Amino acid sequence: MDADTSPHGPEPRRTASGRAAGLPHRTASGRAGGLARRLGLSGRLLLLTLSFVMMAEVLIYVPSISNFRLAWLSDRLAAAHTAALVLDAAPSGMVPESLSRQILDSIGARAVAMKTGRERRLLATTELPAAVAQEVDVRDTPTLPAIRDAFVTLFAMRDGDLIRAVGPAPMGGEFVEIVLEAGPLRAAMWGYSRNVLLLSLVISAITAALVYLALHVMFVRPLMRIASAIVRFRASPENPTRIARVSARTDEIGIVERELSAMQTDLASMLAERYRLAALGLAVSKINHDLRNLLNTAQLISDRLAGIADPQVQRFAPKLVLALERAIGFCESTLAYGRAQEPPPDRKPVAVDALVEEARESLGIATDGPIKWVTAIERGLTMDADYDQMLRVLVNMGRNSVQALEPRAPNDPERDQIRVSGRREGGVVVLEVADTGPGLTSRAREHLFEAFKGSTRSGGIGLGLAIAAELVRLHGGEISLVEGTLGATFRIVIPDRAVDLEDLRAQRARA
Repeated sequence: MDADTSPHGPEPRRTASGRAAGLPHRTASGRAGGLARRLGLSGRLLLLTLSFVMMAEVLIYVPSISNFRLAWLSDRLAAAHTAALVLDAAPSGMVPESLSRQILDSIGARAVAMKTGRERRLLATTELPAAVAQEVDVRDTPTLPAIRDAFVTLFAMRDGDLIRAVGPAPMGGEFVEIVLEAGPLRAAMWGYSRNVLLLSLVISAITAALVYLALHVMFVRPLMRIASAIVRFRASPENPTRIARVSARTDEIGIVERELSAMQTDLASMLAERYRLAALGLAVSKINHDLRNLLNTAQLISDRLAGIADPQVQRFAPKLVLALERAIGFCESTLAYGRAQEPPPDRKPVAVDALVEEARESLGIATDGPIKWVTAIERGLTMDADYDQMLRVLVNMGRNSVQALEPRAPNDPERDQIRVSGRREGGVVVLEVADTGPGLTSRAREHLFEAFKGSTRSGGIGLGLAIAAELVRLHGGEISLVEGTLGATFRIVIPDRAVDLEDLRAQRARA
């Protein structure tokens, strides 16, 4: 059977190492990444320090090996110059060949020559091959060619290859040159390289240890402490004892510690407040359920009262029924804040004076009561708004004013007043609700219109102002506190809706 017709499909092709080609395998980068994760930040810092020190040593070694080669040749040239002076002083032919060889062996050269003036003399020599593998002039050698020649000597030349070296010749000579074998020079260069390598390893180990300790103390340990604080806080964010401790450091680590501690403090406070609000919401839900049942019972009683023929009952019963219906509706929508959006306003022309009067009646403020209700509404003023929503706004604002004035004893209508004014300014209607109470506290001003924070009285939850602000914003309007007034004055601005000209023309055409 052909291999490709196997019931299990073609067998994976295997490489020379026996691994099936195309199968998943761990790459070198994957192994390196796993090693880095196992080492952690401290281990990676240590490896990086060792690598950087070794790189620095390599950069130092490259020019130093070139200088070592030139210095070694200069020493041989200096010895050759001394020998040249001895050979030059002897009468021609008076130096025995054995002495000449001893002199050459002492300086490690095959030949010594010196040029004086126009004369170039070969002072001593042994049997030489026909070619010289490398020439070096130690008097003037550029840096880059010297480095290149040093590595050629170290790696490309053999021990038996010859090098011609030229150097200065003091005491009247122009230059001294020698021919020597590359073996001793290469052996000296390899020995120097081994010494540099060993020294580099020692320096790298010491430097890496010192840098590692410094970085570990200055950065790694603080980061580990910060990371541990984050992990502990994540396990129990509502626990204030899990907040990170701040050290006395003033550098970037200290800034991180302080900012982390501040963030965790704010978050713990926020979570504690959320838990408190959740408990409050549950309690309000229970109260809301029972209160709605009580209001339903009151509504049934009011329906019976509406059937009594007494004129006074017939006068007040419709208002009582309407008030109870609104109370039930408000009770059902109280918990909508923060959980669901208010419905879009059903905007229609609203007579502001009738709206304000119904708000007064809903608040239970009598015309001859201890708190005086003053209205200053432009005659015939209308606003483009949702009647029920704007009534809720005025009732919430008025209830805050009543609560601010009620603690006074005795109440004086000339002193304790709530004033509601309204006027049109172009395309907007401006309403102002003012009272002559003690005004707002600094905490209420800081968290104005924030639910459960911006209460204007002790023990309040600040939900009324938050609901009023949300309803005003649904109308595209603005609500703000007027500064510099007696008591507290809130200004409400409700703009008219933009007119759709196409719809207006269609309406006129149908009319």
